[in-house]
Amino acid sequence: MQSTTEPTVSVVIPAFNAAWCIRHAIDSVLAQSFPDFELIVVDDGSTDDTSEILRSYGDALLVVSQPNGGMSSARNAGIRNARGRYLAFLDADDRWLPAKLERQVALLDNRPELAFCAATATLEAPDGQVVGAWACQGNGTASVTEVFAAHALIAGGASSVLARRELVQALGGFDETLFGAEDTDLWIRLAARGGFACIPEALVVVLKRPGSVSRNRRRMRAGALAMTRKNRHLLPANKRGAYWRALYAGTLCDYAKWACREGDRGAALADLARALMLAPLSHGRLVAGITLALITGARL
Repeated sequence: MQSTTEPTVSVVIPAFNAAWCIRHAIDSVLAQSFPDFELIVVDDGSTDDTSEILRSYGDALLVVSQPNGGMSSARNAGIRNARGRYLAFLDADDRWLPAKLERQVALLDNRPELAFCAATATLEAPDGQVVGAWACQGNGTASVTEVFAAHALIAGGASSVLARRELVQALGGFDETLFGAEDTDLWIRLAARGGFACIPEALVVVLKRPGSVSRNRRRMRAGALAMTRKNRHLLPANKRGAYWRALYAGTLCDYAKWACREGDRGAALADLARALMLAPLSHGRLVAGITLALITGARL
């Protein structure tokens, strides 16, 4: 809750035209068993009833209003206003279970070597049906090399993460130039500065709905490739050569498949050629398979 003293946790919810869902997110924060938090909701230029709903909560939350700047811009606005020792992020269409902050604060308090943590998330359809889980992988830890290679290692995504505020601020928060890759970019940079741990208990509910993920292939491709290039230096020295090229080639192949599905043969072939040039040994067979599918019209 809001207070004159510095809270342990600053919770940041970015909201753009979120009148249909924002109450569920806010109420899940206010229902936390860990009470020492401030709640910051960034109204990112909403044109629906979001602002009226936020006003109805009175002093229970701090509202930061700004022209529409996108998810990263809104999160960064919240970070700039945060006073807590830890930062927690929650997307407006997701929600937390009551013990989320309590479990994660205890973990970071007891393990100062950790830069951030996450927890298993339940995946839910719009009708409330559970459609899966985004679970911790392996032993629940991940190095910068592992996060670089498998972005889904950060179970639950942004709505699951609790991080040390001063470190996030020192790193500059979310990179607003990276469309579709800004979350992974920050997780990589955090992992390069400290440890990561995942709590195997389901503490977050992530909504999976049609249209919730951007389908702008070209912008997402540009963001993913830029993120991979900018963070190359954070890998151990022995991973910056063939290992990094294989990761980059893998990203190119992913977008080549997407281009194939959209019928953009030229873009697909260009990415496949570049992937083959970068990593012929590790990705040659994959490139050949995608190319064959493109020629024969097989589904990818």
